[in-house]
Amino acid sequence: MNVLKSLVLGSAAGLVALTGAQAADLPVKAKAVEYVKVCSLYGAGFYYIPGTDTCLRIGGALRLDVAFNGNTYDAPFWQGGVGGSNSYNRNYYATRERLNLFVDTRTATEYGVLRTYANMQFDFSQGRENLSGGYTEVDFAFIQFAGFTLGKAVSQFDPQWALSKPTISSAFFGGSNNATGIPQIAYTWQFGNGVSGTLSLESADPYRNAGIVNTSFAFIGPFGSATSGYGTTSNSFLGNAELGNHVPDIVGNLRVDQAWGSLHFAAAAHEIHGTYYTSTDSGSGHPSSTWGYALTGAFELKNLPTGAADSLKVEASFANGAAKYVFGGTVDTNGAGRFAKIGDNGIAFGYVLDGVYAGTNATNGSSIAKSTAWDVSGYYEHYWNPAWRTSVFGSYSQISYGSTGDALLSAAANGTLLGTGSFNGTNTGDWKFSIAQVGTRTAWTPVKNLTLSAEFIYSRLHTNLNGTWTTTGTSVPGVAGGTAYQIKDQNLYNGAVQIIRSF
Repeated sequence: MNVLKSLVLGSAAGLVALTGAQAADLPVKAKAVEYVKVCSLYGAGFYYIPGTDTCLRIGGALRLDVAFNGNTYDAPFWQGGVGGSNSYNRNYYATRERLNLFVDTRTATEYGVLRTYANMQFDFSQGRENLSGGYTEVDFAFIQFAGFTLGKAVSQFDPQWALSKPTISSAFFGGSNNATGIPQIAYTWQFGNGVSGTLSLESADPYRNAGIVNTSFAFIGPFGSATSGYGTTSNSFLGNAELGNHVPDIVGNLRVDQAWGSLHFAAAAHEIHGTYYTSTDSGSGHPSSTWGYALTGAFELKNLPTGAADSLKVEASFANGAAKYVFGGTVDTNGAGRFAKIGDNGIAFGYVLDGVYAGTNATNGSSIAKSTAWDVSGYYEHYWNPAWRTSVFGSYSQISYGSTGDALLSAAANGTLLGTGSFNGTNTGDWKFSIAQVGTRTAWTPVKNLTLSAEFIYSRLHTNLNGTWTTTGTSVPGVAGGTAYQIKDQNLYNGAVQIIRSF
């Protein structure tokens, strides 16, 4: 009996031990994997970051551009230099390859949505880089929280559709345009029913400072040495006395957003100043600083009778002492808004400045004679079918300096202070200058997120100056010194093709 009992107990112990060993060999059940989940709160493309309540979207585009008879961004040859002088050495075409990447995060909080956004560009432009190099830029980088927008974002002066204009060219003049963002601190009030208002402080450099000229000193004429690249050292041509940010621009807007479209009204206050005493110009007087201003109104109409996806966008602006709110664009001209074009057996040139003054001693000199500028522009886009669409657009922009500003500029020009040429005799015209543009773009989207487009633009530079202009030295590329040109309006033609693959 004892033997039988020992066998039974031993067998049971063995079975328990064997079972324990087998159990130890079995795989342990893994924790549940935190799969990426779709976030449908903020539109397509957002996902929850695993382990958080933050939604993330990463996207971008590859963009290929070729401009004909113009600069990169499909900008006309109206900036003087090789292109503006019709030199044989000018580029007949210009190319650019761009990779765009953006990151957009959003988190729902008790104060509303907390959003961060950054947009980066990796570019290679013909004639700007070495064979294998390029450059990187940050167009937007901002945080939005509890009504505030902090960082580099589209100006609050611009309408809601500022980034959706149906053009290829970002050099097309249509009022204020800052497609690469402006550093700002802004607060937005939501009044309900699509009505909102915003107040912001925005950096004036480099987008908003058109420049102030002291006509008592030589400054670059219609042609001359190019200054540093736009956004690198802005407004640094000879005679420009507006350097350094003193006070941010003060901008406010009122907006309406509805299914039928949008309305936008905005105003801006812009501080301008002349030369203050420096080690290199201690004998120069300076005027008291002053303020300019700008006003704009814009609307967009959707769901037009011509087609459900068609749209019409119209904008008009006025500025006094704040010229770049009218003559905007992402391509600055050489020398604080210097426009110059040789062709059609003549020359047209003019300046886009915030103001003009004269001062040659330790007194304050003259006060700043502020410029007056205005513009109107419109864009209509029609969808022939879901894959094909065509837009037509046009604008007219004008700037003038009044009797005081005209007298100062004419005295400088007749006294050869423009440096690269002189009037034959005394100029009897005024310095009012305008640009008219019309263009069209046709785009084809054969498959989703792939668009091929072509654009053509006609521009006319209109000048109120009279007489002839004679070059000096070799300052005008490809033109011998002493060459005389009749001052008259000039026509420009340029175009571009583009391929964009978005993702």
